[in-house]
Amino acid sequence: MLPAAPIISGIQKLILYETRARYFLVGSNHAETRYRVLKIDRTEPKDLVIIDDKHVYTQQEVRELLGRLDLGNRTKMGQKGSSGLSRAVSAFGIVGFVQFLEGYYIVLITKRRKMADIGGHAIYKIEDTSMIYIPNDSVRVTHPDEARYLRIFQNVDLSSNFYFSYSYDLSHSLQYNLTILRMPAEMLKSETAPHTRQEGFDIFEDEELSNQGGSGVFGICSEPYMKYVWNGELLQNVRDVVHRDWLLYIIHGFCGQSKLLIYGRPVYVTLMARRSSRFAGTRFLKRGANCEGDVANEVETEQIVHDASVMSFTAGSYSSYVQVRGSVPLYWSQDISTMMPKPPITLDQADPFAYAAAIHFDKMLQRFGSPIIILNLVKEREKRKHERILSEELVAAVTYLNQFLPPEHWIVYIPWDMAKYTKSKLCNVLDRLNVIAESVVKKTGFFVNRPDPYCSVLRPDEKWNELGGVVGQSGRLQTGVLRTNCVDCLDRTNTAQFMVGKCALAYQLYSLGLIDKPNLQFDTDAVRLFEELYEDHGDTLSLQYGGSQLVHRVKTYRKIAPWTQHSKDIMQTLSRYYSNAFSDADRQDAINLFLGVFRPAEGKPHLWELPTDFYLHHKNTMGLDHAKRSYTFWWTPKVLENLPLPLDEVHSSENLKKMTIKKCNRSNDETNIYNEFFRPYELSNFDDTFCLAMTNSARDFMPKSVAIDPSPFTVRKPDETGKSVSGNKSNKEETVLQRKTAASAPPPHGEEAVSSSSEDDSGTDKEDEGSVSQRSTPVKNSDTGDNTKTSENYMQSTKDSYGINLSDVPSENDLQIYTRFVHLGICQQKQDKRTLHISSKPFESFAKLSCISSFSHDNIYEVQPPKVDRKSVEIFTAHIQAGHGIMQPLGKEDMLMYREYIRNRYM
Repeated sequence: MLPAAPIISGIQKLILYETRARYFLVGSNHAETRYRVLKIDRTEPKDLVIIDDKHVYTQQEVRELLGRLDLGNRTKMGQKGSSGLSRAVSAFGIVGFVQFLEGYYIVLITKRRKMADIGGHAIYKIEDTSMIYIPNDSVRVTHPDEARYLRIFQNVDLSSNFYFSYSYDLSHSLQYNLTILRMPAEMLKSETAPHTRQEGFDIFEDEELSNQGGSGVFGICSEPYMKYVWNGELLQNVRDVVHRDWLLYIIHGFCGQSKLLIYGRPVYVTLMARRSSRFAGTRFLKRGANCEGDVANEVETEQIVHDASVMSFTAGSYSSYVQVRGSVPLYWSQDISTMMPKPPITLDQADPFAYAAAIHFDKMLQRFGSPIIILNLVKEREKRKHERILSEELVAAVTYLNQFLPPEHWIVYIPWDMAKYTKSKLCNVLDRLNVIAESVVKKTGFFVNRPDPYCSVLRPDEKWNELGGVVGQSGRLQTGVLRTNCVDCLDRTNTAQFMVGKCALAYQLYSLGLIDKPNLQFDTDAVRLFEELYEDHGDTLSLQYGGSQLVHRVKTYRKIAPWTQHSKDIMQTLSRYYSNAFSDADRQDAINLFLGVFRPAEGKPHLWELPTDFYLHHKNTMGLDHAKRSYTFWWTPKVLENLPLPLDEVHSSENLKKMTIKKCNRSNDETNIYNEFFRPYELSNFDDTFCLAMTNSARDFMPKSVAIDPSPFTVRKPDETGKSVSGNKSNKEETVLQRKTAASAPPPHGEEAVSSSSEDDSGTDKEDEGSVSQRSTPVKNSDTGDNTKTSENYMQSTKDSYGINLSDVPSENDLQIYTRFVHLGICQQKQDKRTLHISSKPFESFAKLSCISSFSHDNIYEVQPPKVDRKSVEIFTAHIQAGHGIMQPLGKEDMLMYREYIRNRYM
């Protein structure tokens, strides 16, 4: 059976060359061995004309092509002063093409930052982009409103929390990405894409794969889940024209990674959030759901835990857990014209058959399976009806939909008034959330790509046997998902998701054999690291939707927040109110223009002239829907047949059609993640290859004195943490500095972790990635003096680190023995090698030493010759004969090796 591997994009470096008539976009893989060329016409004032010959060039062929273009576009033949082909910009990917009222623009990624690593697959954050107008100035048709549309479009800051990867599908979960790699070989062979000459035809491929058996691999590239892709509309015009390597899909949300050191064993904890591009917008301007079942502020959060000591997806240990947040799936809104901090909630449309909720939960069943669990955190008891309106309508919708589903697949509804419990002095909010989290994780299970460890079989935990999900020979699958909501889906929701994630993290670590019981306590290094990740995650999502950072954090609900936190909460509340009242409208216009919800056209009202964008997001207001969905059978027909498994992950012919499958050799650059990660073809350093700058539990959270117990799962006092003793600032000020997300505080210009392509001068575009930073949040750079102080604080004594002081050892007796040993060696070297007779005088003051070496006869004067096996002698003899012109007959392995060399060198 041939293994499967993700297809790595063949275009990771781009150079844009320009002439008066055309742009030439030259893209190459990271090793710069395979090139593609895209030709963009500049003579059309309003049309986008792109030509992709889909041919793979070598480096020499590209140089010759560019030389001919340069020579052919000079004003005078043979003129050396002016170049006919000039280099415009270097980039790392194409965001897309956009048009307003004039011609098209091309948006290129010019700077990137490596944020995380999952199984050798790098995840990058966009740091800077360049927007280039395509038509030539001689054919440009100007429009007075073009500049205003351009400013609105650029209000979407692409350098704030937009992520992409060349080899890992960020729009899908880890469970989906690894499930498709386990498809049966028979299904993959039936859907293998036929090769063309331009795609790299290999005359030895079929014969070689059949002869070697395991040397081949199926390269798989799946279609992205467009709901979480933010540049889908920008690539719509070129998707069917260019090769798939040119298409780079980006997501918006959050990505952070930290290293958990368990007695030296590195375990990476990654938190990734995907914000939906459907019905996207700001806090008060986007509430509830639209007619297509898309809800406001919908974010899919996935936590991935994997053993970083093994990189491969097939040989490594990987686990993930997914949960979702989103607005209540009803037709509701809030009127912000009253200028009130809490505008009244209004139900805009009666929905007795839960039409919007039905479509929303149908999509969730297709993607996650069953059960769908709703954790509703809105208030239930109020003097004046406000949030309770949503609770009553949501209960009615879930009750209506459940009566048509089989009882085993019912939507589970859990109401819990979190605000009421927070005000009570007798109730512990997090204890109650922990009980809910345990019941939720037991119902949904989690994903792990390995069978249960043998230690779990020998000493099974009682909670382990009660876990839900699907258990197979190759691991576990998560079936179903938790959907958490409050009114804004910000503060309360983030705390609830943290508690569920903390519970799931314990099960994930237990499934990987890293802890003996699936339980994690507060005030441990592991939970503190995880809590910081979730607070950075919550701050980022809150800035994107609400305009400020979190107001209430986990420490607030634990009631251990310092007294200064109250004033900070007030400032965040005022910041959120100001953003909602004055800047949200402009941000909403920018999002509508960026996502293609509004498209400028001649003769139509401009974006800033629209009184509302309601009809842009509700398509049924512009036309009748002829295909009405059933009010009783509200799910997709094939969903129930595969439950509790999600329909999107079932091995079926329909899902195979969404993939590109290619049969490759194992050493092919398109599937060889080893070459992609370690890059053996270029000079690299440890800082680039291994992510040493990410948050580390041993460095950032573990106390400096760990002579007793260095375990990250040991409960420690608050004043024992590593952050409380490092640096001159207090723990709280240090936390505030580190919690500045990339959306609110971009990293300094001088930080080395940014890869800039605009500074490249060579033809090969050597990338300057510097020290790759993978901290969950960028750390503010300080002056040289501060860095010196910080390094001094990190340099701790050996007594604090190892429990011993090197200045106290060795003892005087040991030192004398060592001195005699050194003196003995000096005397041995002075002896005559030809006479081994040694007088006893030099040894009178030494103790008699006995040989304890396992080599009985070897010493510094003589050794026994090594024994050489027969095969080695034959190889050496054949080598000597080859030097005299006597060649040995070639065997089967030699022929296969020669064919692979010819293919890699010349094909």
